[in-house]
Amino acid sequence: MEFEFWWLLAFPLFFVLGWLAARVDIRQVVTESRALPNSYFRGLNFLLNEQPDKAIEAFLEVVKLEPETIDLHFALGGLFRRRGEIDRAIRMHENLLEREGLAEEQRLRAMSELGQDYLKAGLLDRAEQVFGKLLETPQHGLARTYLLEIYVQEKDWQKAIDAARILEKDTSKPLNPEIAHFHCELALLEAAKGNPDAAAAHLQQALATNRQSVRANLMAGDLDAAAGRHEAAIADWRMVETQSAAHMALVVDRVLGSYRQLGRLSEGVQWLRALFARQPSPDVFSALYLAVAETEGAEAASQLAREELRRNPSLRTLDRLLEAELITASPEQRELLQVEKSLVASHSQRMMRYQCGSCGFKAKQFFWRCPACGRWDTFDPERREGEG
Repeated sequence: MEFEFWWLLAFPLFFVLGWLAARVDIRQVVTESRALPNSYFRGLNFLLNEQPDKAIEAFLEVVKLEPETIDLHFALGGLFRRRGEIDRAIRMHENLLEREGLAEEQRLRAMSELGQDYLKAGLLDRAEQVFGKLLETPQHGLARTYLLEIYVQEKDWQKAIDAARILEKDTSKPLNPEIAHFHCELALLEAAKGNPDAAAAHLQQALATNRQSVRANLMAGDLDAAAGRHEAAIADWRMVETQSAAHMALVVDRVLGSYRQLGRLSEGVQWLRALFARQPSPDVFSALYLAVAETEGAEAASQLAREELRRNPSLRTLDRLLEAELITASPEQRELLQVEKSLVASHSQRMMRYQCGSCGFKAKQFFWRCPACGRWDTFDPERREGEG
């Protein structure tokens, strides 16, 4: 392709056109800025300086002076909700919905914001009503997401399953782990009613939905053990290791309990020793220590604790060592050892917590769903030593 000299004339022309376009944009920005009240810029300044209270007051002044500033109404409503001032957020969004001439897109957005206000306030019936009206609108994806959250809070697990299935189609985002938990929740309800077969059916559905559902196998073992099927229970619980080795910390006491019921505790201890070699953890060690003390005696348990203390020093292991030494100590030694053990045990128990990997919430018991942030499967199944 040959070079044409007239192309050189195009470069200055493009430069001039770009300069003119920039000048038009700048003039437009300056014109719009002059039209805004000074309180708007004061509000921005307060936000930049992390003074939200003063920012809100400044923006409220703008809203009074310029009632047509729809976006600012939305911004204020969202800010009120995040700060926990739900009544003010609700009033802001209700006022928007009552405004005449509001564009359809803005009306739907105001409805969505109002539904979120109700949800944050715990007014679940009102929130469900608002989001239900949005299902046949362009806001349907967001509406289904919040409806699913409402059903979970209401513990209406069948509705949660149905909503999650539809939401999967809407968003192409798989929700199998959550749906499996919903089936596990239904299984808990059926077991509490004395319907083990119905509970087992829900657990099968949970595993069909998510083959990696640790909770479903753990609960299936509980059902089998309660019915006296300890061989089956052990098989269910040992399956957890293939799904998540870390969750064996929740299983070891159950497995040993069933081996004990079968009169084969020594076999259970051998299995647990092998597990600890594969999956060394404080909770697995604690179970192993107690089982060794029961089957092999205090001296063997003490030796086990000494070896573990050298490998992985911790307050829990020290507590176990002192416990074992108390049994074989002389009367003169026992009094001092008892004081030492009480101090170590008290401090260790105060520090041991399960923790959510999402929000950092700590608890003495394990949760499948974090009580603080509401997310599933975020709790570390192993208790850790940390600040009490």
